[in-house]
Amino acid sequence: MRWTIKSKPEKEKVQALQNALQVDETVATLLVQRGIETYEQAKTFFRPTLNDLHNPYLMKDMDKAVIRIEKAIANNENILVFGDYDVDGTTAVSLVSSYLRTYYPNVATYIPDRYNEGYGISYIGIDYAEDNDVSLIIALDCGIKSIDHVNYAKAKNIDFIICDHHRPGDSLPDAIAVLDPKRADCSYPYDELCGCGVGFKLIQALAENRKQTIEDLLPYLDLVATAIAADIVPMTGENRVLAKFGLEVINTNPRPGIKALIQNTKKKVLTITDVVFIVAPRINAAGRVKHGNEAVALLTEYNLEQAEQFASEIEGYNSDRKDLDKQITKEALLQIEENNEIERFSTVVYQESWHKGVIGIVASRLVENYYRPTIVFTKSGDKLAASARSVKDFDVYNALEACSEHLEQFGGHMYAAGMTLKEENYQKFKDAFEKEVKNTIHPDLLIPEIAVDFELDFSDINEKFMRILKQFEPFGPENMTPIFMSKNVVDSGYAKTLGNEAEHLKVFVKQNHSPNFNAIGFGLGKKIDIVKNKNPFDAVYVVEENEWNGNVSLQLQLRDIRAK
Repeated sequence: MRWTIKSKPEKEKVQALQNALQVDETVATLLVQRGIETYEQAKTFFRPTLNDLHNPYLMKDMDKAVIRIEKAIANNENILVFGDYDVDGTTAVSLVSSYLRTYYPNVATYIPDRYNEGYGISYIGIDYAEDNDVSLIIALDCGIKSIDHVNYAKAKNIDFIICDHHRPGDSLPDAIAVLDPKRADCSYPYDELCGCGVGFKLIQALAENRKQTIEDLLPYLDLVATAIAADIVPMTGENRVLAKFGLEVINTNPRPGIKALIQNTKKKVLTITDVVFIVAPRINAAGRVKHGNEAVALLTEYNLEQAEQFASEIEGYNSDRKDLDKQITKEALLQIEENNEIERFSTVVYQESWHKGVIGIVASRLVENYYRPTIVFTKSGDKLAASARSVKDFDVYNALEACSEHLEQFGGHMYAAGMTLKEENYQKFKDAFEKEVKNTIHPDLLIPEIAVDFELDFSDINEKFMRILKQFEPFGPENMTPIFMSKNVVDSGYAKTLGNEAEHLKVFVKQNHSPNFNAIGFGLGKKIDIVKNKNPFDAVYVVEENEWNGNVSLQLQLRDIRAK
């Protein structure tokens, strides 16, 4: 692991914030590192309110979208809410359709089949709309590059409203409205919303038009928070406000579908991390193993008993997904080894029998293993389809753009993307991608990085410090859980390994005359020799609360350790 200590912010800024907030230097430093330099910015950060959300009409084409939806309602038209099959897409479809149905019945939903239709707007979906007399499609979390599809629909007198957050191409689809804060000509103040977030701005505008308040939309924020968590968008600005209030809904009064997914967890209060690891994979499993429609059925169900039935089925899909993911990862690792590709700058693997629903997860597993930009291909109809995952600070979307002559289509963002190509172009693409990564990636980016906020003395860690740290939540990109480093740490002599394969490390540590802390290092079992015999070592860690038998104590979660 590469330990990188963030550069220290200007002393004057830290001092000024310290004085303004009456906090100690460690807290002021953490805030300034996150771009929070004034009392007002700190107030918004620690005490976000729904009033901090921007006016939805600042988004380009929002007025056109609202006018067209209201016209559809006035004319009794059939509306189809269309979205991608992942968490962001299915939550967005559930959000917009359930809101519209509160006052208009002619609303249907459509999630494309991952295998027959693939990602994004599909001709099959448009034909379905035509067969069901639909004259308006609202597309969520997809559509920004669907120029031909929108023209195809137009020829059938079907209008489109596109709500997307992916990067646009050189030209936009000829839709009634294209809502995407990443449009070059859109001056919306925040451009890091997820697809469900853009969908929320649409219902916010519709609600405003109907004289509803933001409080009327609170029950929908459990969906938005789930999408924000799953799509790994920056936890800043509007995302942070929506996630914070959405988490409150999840923990107090979630919709029956989410309640059914979380009611067996032992945790009393769920964090964003819990949403990422408990709620999101289960919603995703429906689209990966069965069909995304099942996730929408769960998330729009108002009867708890029925929701529990749906959740139980989805739990089964999630179990199947785990088995598939494990098996395919094993096969992919073997393929890399057998082809002598361990020393490459990128990983590109293909097997026609691999399950399309889990190739994105497998790509992430391979990144964990070899830590380099990774693409996993499988057969999809007469073409190959793939999922790409990247390493920190390397833009895989740009790398794909450089190799696009070999691709049929591609889309996504910096760290994750999808694509299709003709089978005969696979090797050409694989070679071109390797060459592009080799020529553009900095060697440091091929070593996993731990970004450390700053060095901390154990004497600074106490309940008050933890109370303030908790107020930095919800954590996510650009507002990550603070990571600290401490030097000359020693174990009290009770170090041991845990787990079936002794993979985890448990220690009881102190520094100088500080209080002792329990510390756990997941995956650090092999490093037990570093801490034996009370040898001093350096550690990077996060501070967390550990609850055991009703008692809450402070604990360090070790991210890495190094011998002195």
